[in-house]
Amino acid sequence: MSLIVLATMLIYIAISGVPVRQPDEGTGAHLFQIWLVLEVLMVSFFAIRWLPQRPKQVLLVLAIQIVAILAACAPVFYFRL
Repeated sequence: MSLIVLATMLIYIAISGVPVRQPDEGTGAHLFQIWLVLEVLMVSFFAIRWLPQRPKQVLLVLAIQIVAILAACAPVFYFRL
């Protein structure tokens, strides 16, 4: 899911150019905000469900998820939107 959001943001930037700050952020920003909430819920559910059973494997997956989330958030931080 994180990689899909990253790809969506990069495609949006490639098509529209570097976004500028506007009163209404637009569809891309709203989708990004919805994704953040869903990502937190999904990762939390995954951790709660599997961490007691397979801690080493779950920690590896959580580390990969954190890297993917940071990669998807990087364009937002870079352009300071």
